[in-house]
Amino acid sequence: MIARLWFTVFCLLAAGTAIAQETPAAPPPPAGMAALRVGVIGPFSGPSADFGVPMLNGVRLAVDEINAVGGYLGRRIELVVKDDEATPPVGLARSQELAKEGVVATIGFCNTGVAMASLDVFQSHKIPLIVPCAAGSPVTAKFPPDESYVFRVAARDGIQAAFVVDDLVKRGWTRVAVFADTTAYGESGLADVRAALSARKLEPAYVARFPLGVTDLSAPLKAARAAGAQVIFSYTVGKENAVIALSRDTLRWNVPLVGGWPLSFPFFIQGAGASAEGALMAQTFIAEPSNERRSSFLAAYARKFNTRRIPVPMAAAQAYDAVYILLYSLFAIRTGEVTGPVLKAALEDLPRTYYGVVATYERPFSPSEKDAITPSMMVLGQVRKGAVTFAYPEDARRNLFVQRKK
Repeated sequence: MIARLWFTVFCLLAAGTAIAQETPAAPPPPAGMAALRVGVIGPFSGPSADFGVPMLNGVRLAVDEINAVGGYLGRRIELVVKDDEATPPVGLARSQELAKEGVVATIGFCNTGVAMASLDVFQSHKIPLIVPCAAGSPVTAKFPPDESYVFRVAARDGIQAAFVVDDLVKRGWTRVAVFADTTAYGESGLADVRAALSARKLEPAYVARFPLGVTDLSAPLKAARAAGAQVIFSYTVGKENAVIALSRDTLRWNVPLVGGWPLSFPFFIQGAGASAEGALMAQTFIAEPSNERRSSFLAAYARKFNTRRIPVPMAAAQAYDAVYILLYSLFAIRTGEVTGPVLKAALEDLPRTYYGVVATYERPFSPSEKDAITPSMMVLGQVRKGAVTFAYPEDARRNLFVQRKK
């Protein structure tokens, strides 16, 4: 029985098959076969729930599909879900709970500051952590790569910043004003933008720092305009992106707003309304059915969660792929004895290519590389009529083919 279930899982997943319908609950595992416990941690309540909940839903969708065809060697995957409330102390406490509850791996974190406060827990307990959202560059740089248990299926800010800066230079926008909040995310993002500009022998025309919760940024915007800025590069994860756009329009300063993936969040698009129109941002996944894998994923998500629109599609898609990458790594553990070091080694040498929603993952990780996403997988998104679409027609055409790591 177990062998037959395992064969079913292996054939379906190795072929890259997505189950694009609501799957029934799987039967319990055979007697004596305990469920495989996997942690999930993120902001499932509070202001960051806009992307925390889609992340959780992406995980749940993948796990339900996997359990419906037998789980791992006949063992169901059981999720242990923890809400970090987007608060570093809470995230640390919830991470410690996951370690005590015996999870074999964890998928999680949306906020860079929360992740940074909790990484030591997973590293010290040798629990592989796969980060599907938190983009701060320091997240996968805290520990030496060959020793690190921290993996990521999201474009780190160093990649996003360089990707957007390259586009700005092509457009002739070389005088860049950087608006970054004072969180760990804003701090690391500002450093990445500076580095990306420096690589082009440029420096910011103006830099503004502000705390979360600010409601008016007219003064620093006036200063940026006086400095001759041609474009505003924002690095904040919440409502402050909308504040930048609204304050800019109040000043009647007609310059573009660009940034990382938070410019695709509802906080910005809905909060800024018409002022969000035309904003440009780095994306790994745009919720358009550009190929069979993405169509299948979007249809399955819509059916399971009864929604026509995913608030933050990248969070859901990257989390979904993270679960399957984790499962594929388990393929290398034929004995069923899953330990942290063994699972880490399997993640670093994925035995089979996973044809994912965001990308095709052939060797997403290695002992020296803990980030799965590369610039070749990025596209430029743009807000048009209240939704995110491709900024360039050629990106839409290229997106017919899921990109590989280069």
